[in-house]
Amino acid sequence: MHTGRYIFAQVIDFLPERDFRRIVTRYEGEYKASRLSCWDHLLALAFAQLTFRESLREIEDCLRPKVHQLYHLGFRGSVARSTLADANVARDWRIYRDLALLLIERARKLYAGQPLDIEDLDATVYAIDSTTVELCLALFPWARFRKTKAAIKVHTQLDLRGPVPALVHVTDGKVHDVNWLDALTFERGCFYIIDRGYLDFERLARIHKADAFFVTRGKSNLSFYRCHSRPVPKGSGLVCDQIIRLTGIDSKAAYPGELRRIVYIDPDTGKRLGFLTNNFALPALTIAQLYKARWRVELFFKWIKMNLRIKAFFGREPNAVYIQVWCAIAIYTLLLIIRKQLALKASMHTILTVLSVSIFEQIPIHELFMGVGLTENHSDHPNQLLINF
Repeated sequence: MHTGRYIFAQVIDFLPERDFRRIVTRYEGEYKASRLSCWDHLLALAFAQLTFRESLREIEDCLRPKVHQLYHLGFRGSVARSTLADANVARDWRIYRDLALLLIERARKLYAGQPLDIEDLDATVYAIDSTTVELCLALFPWARFRKTKAAIKVHTQLDLRGPVPALVHVTDGKVHDVNWLDALTFERGCFYIIDRGYLDFERLARIHKADAFFVTRGKSNLSFYRCHSRPVPKGSGLVCDQIIRLTGIDSKAAYPGELRRIVYIDPDTGKRLGFLTNNFALPALTIAQLYKARWRVELFFKWIKMNLRIKAFFGREPNAVYIQVWCAIAIYTLLLIIRKQLALKASMHTILTVLSVSIFEQIPIHELFMGVGLTENHSDHPNQLLINF
């Protein structure tokens, strides 16, 4: 990466172009192609994500004055709003999904040694959740969610090292969160942190049978009897650490084995929290810390919605929406890779912000961040430190 190359071209260097072209061939992406190649289509959408463009017209207006520099930016042809619109409709969205999954695989390898900051634990920890992206029903009638609303859901299994989205699935808004658990293959020895929306004892039993562990919140109407209690340290916030069995007719049939129930009072909010897990070895406070770490998936969704383009869509068809969502996930993961490989100290938000205003500069990319991140102060934004991955 030498002086004279555009920042955008240097960012694109981190994309696996050869592998992308194999993916394009797999789905016949160039069959009956318009004047816009799949590569140029990808770069245009990446440009939109990196520079906060809200429409195809904005993409065209920003790139048109750079027509003589497009080749040096990485493009191999011109970019027009009409050809972008056609590509969003005709191109198989799975091309961009497979690219995002490839980048996810690479990012997870890079972050495999990242510490979790959770005591007594060195296992892989996943947080499972979904976020709803609301749409206008008049413009997206195929995504009807409720009587007067439309929406899609982005279901995510987030590896908390990074954090990197290990698995992502995009559905319409009607798909219930817990149903996505049926599509997952649980890894032996790993922890799965899920909230009460996924509380289904038959599915929790599947996790247990896979020799994996879960941590979730129990509901207030949970029926159980206590087999015995473990001592809890005073002043720790722990109320109880119990071994229980379910007594509800359906719940007992779905999960006949023992469970561990931990009640903890959060010192920050004073809220009483009840956790259920099938792990009997870790200290009770570590289980509470694990569930608290689930908040990182909420911050991931918040970051994606605030910083990438998945609210204003460039097309109304399902294919166009899926392409844009997967491109957003690909760019998020690309930024994670860049941050790790260049050993940048800046937060993800800062990296994206700096790139967005420097995309046409011609300096080595690492020079943009010299000294950036060393003096960042997040004291005014309590959640920012948590997403400073």
